[in-house]
Amino acid sequence: MNDKIIITIGRETGSGGKNIGRMLSEKLGIGFYDKELIQIAAKNSGLCEEVLETYDEKPTSSFLYSLVMDGGAFGNNLPLNHKVFLAQFEAIRHIAEKESCVIVGRCADYALAENPDMISIFITGEFDDKVASISKNNNISTDKAKDFVNKTDKKRSSYYNFYTGKTWGAAKSYDLCLNSSILGYDGCVDLIIDYINKIKK
Repeated sequence: MNDKIIITIGRETGSGGKNIGRMLSEKLGIGFYDKELIQIAAKNSGLCEEVLETYDEKPTSSFLYSLVMDGGAFGNNLPLNHKVFLAQFEAIRHIAEKESCVIVGRCADYALAENPDMISIFITGEFDDKVASISKNNNISTDKAKDFVNKTDKKRSSYYNFYTGKTWGAAKSYDLCLNSSILGYDGCVDLIIDYINKIKK
């Protein structure tokens, strides 16, 4: 592919969105960014990685609560969770300006909403399949995996909805929504590439 392409991937916990994103990046020969964004955002913003990891894709509990807890320690009176969001926002836009890539999570579709090269994807999956995946990959019980899936998706949804004004997981919020339980990881990758090829003609 000669044209620049930016693929953003929103994903439900256990749906394989990260794996699908990595497979896409390898197949297309482009960059892949997930946790790597934390390191880049930390370097560019001056915030430490630990702070970025603490607030990474976590919803804001309360604007006033954040202000009180931060105490204006960073000097510009923005709550720390907002600073983390803005640091990641700028890192995402900087990466997208430089190269074709796949970016997982962190409201990347919102950060790049005006980028004509961006295609937004959302990966969902059947609940039992997601729980089984989390249970296996993390070596935890089914009950703990269910709790993890529910809590993590609730956090991601709150984070996305709060910062973007859109609805996490809703079809109209993305260009393409896929069910990895039906398609499998390879099937999702192939369909996304077919979609890219069609719209890039």
